[in-house]
Amino acid sequence: MGKERPFDLGLTFGDVLLAPGYSDVIPSDTNIDSKFSRNINLFLPIVSSAMDTVTEDEMAIAVALQGGLGIIHKNLSIEDQATQVRKVKRFESVLIPDPITVAPSVTIREVEELMSCHNISGVPVVDGKGYLKGIITKSDLIFEDDKNKKIKEVMTVRGKLITGKKGVSIEQVKALFRKHKFEKLPLVDKNDKLVGLITLRDIIKRREFPKANIDKEGRLYCGAAVGISDDTPERARELLSAGVDCLVVDTAHAHTKKVFDIAKRLRKICDRDLVVGNIVTGEAAKDLLKLNVDAVKVGVGPGSICTTRVISGIGIPQLTAIRNVAEAVKGKVPIVADGGITFSGDITKALAGGADSVMIGGLLAGTDEAPGDSILLEGRRFKVYRGMGSVDAMEAGSKDRYFQTGKLVPEGVVSRVPYKGPVSEVLFQLEGGLRSGMGYVGARSLQELKKKAKFIQVTNAGLTESHPHDVTIIKEPPNYEIIN
Repeated sequence: MGKERPFDLGLTFGDVLLAPGYSDVIPSDTNIDSKFSRNINLFLPIVSSAMDTVTEDEMAIAVALQGGLGIIHKNLSIEDQATQVRKVKRFESVLIPDPITVAPSVTIREVEELMSCHNISGVPVVDGKGYLKGIITKSDLIFEDDKNKKIKEVMTVRGKLITGKKGVSIEQVKALFRKHKFEKLPLVDKNDKLVGLITLRDIIKRREFPKANIDKEGRLYCGAAVGISDDTPERARELLSAGVDCLVVDTAHAHTKKVFDIAKRLRKICDRDLVVGNIVTGEAAKDLLKLNVDAVKVGVGPGSICTTRVISGIGIPQLTAIRNVAEAVKGKVPIVADGGITFSGDITKALAGGADSVMIGGLLAGTDEAPGDSILLEGRRFKVYRGMGSVDAMEAGSKDRYFQTGKLVPEGVVSRVPYKGPVSEVLFQLEGGLRSGMGYVGARSLQELKKKAKFIQVTNAGLTESHPHDVTIIKEPPNYEIIN
């Protein structure tokens, strides 16, 4: 057989630890600002996964409010996915440039249904040419029993409205709210056409969530996944029209001609960031850079619900995959580490190893904001968490992610995860673990973490020693879950 070729060593998070170093860094003083893609910053380097039991509008909103980013999954109709994006983009904005409006002729019943659907308390009333005629709010409707009455009969008419001009400062808006005790300020141009809306609720949100990840117009950042099916260009156009900030070509193996062809087509129509994944080799990263992508997504088979590696025999352990790609990319675009995060310490290792953000599924799937179904078992509450390669998910629309048609060969499982409460609490613990790790290394920023990181490989005995051992845990802390 000739000279034997040695096998390359593949390591993942549990195989290594970071060596502590001299530090004058207090964890609370660390700077964890990073980037998801070329033009999207992060104040928390955590991204919620584009999975149908993880990220829809509620999760995307909650994660962005904490400084991260949510990627809306694609197991939705084109219209429904675009609607989810619109909900995120409309949730928080000091200036809403395209507010929902109604005509004076709609009924009270119709406007109540509209406000309920979009979770809003009032809407401007405009005519067919866009001229502001008034505003209708819930307070106008409290004592109205005739649901067929036209809103023009009960709305606050234009002559009684306080309005502003586009470009008005926030301090001026606050002064108007304070003086006149109203909650919505329509903005009009010199011809009295509606050009925007500012609400008191959004100004209050800004104070409540100072780390919110927002665009230049004050709206939450939001991404959306697309696949490689025939309707991908149509889906992309609709998402771009809805205001999405980035498109994520989400496949199990991005180093393929089909994915490259789709990426080239999307690059021509997408004037926002384009992220492509998943890859695990330096060669794949270099080839994607030639397509002018804005970030690359790393990971083949590291997810807790993924069976790609054991079904196909393919994959590279996640930390080695991150380092492979980081060495090839050399900082030209951000790297998203997708999957394999079990504990907050894994985030520290992933970022130290070369990633700029981590994409998380399982740790967020049990939260209130995750769309997975809730189940009650033996007195405990769980939520359903399924791989996008599971039969259920592929039948719902993700089979193109695995290049499959017809009869399916699953590469994922359907599981349950313990209920964890609001996602903000989970993110707080994950952020705290990352900051703690940076303090041990002596790194004030994520860039410094990469430079100072010294990895050591550990044995199975070392891994066992890292976890609680020789005791019976009778009370689990909020940042550590016993893994069976």
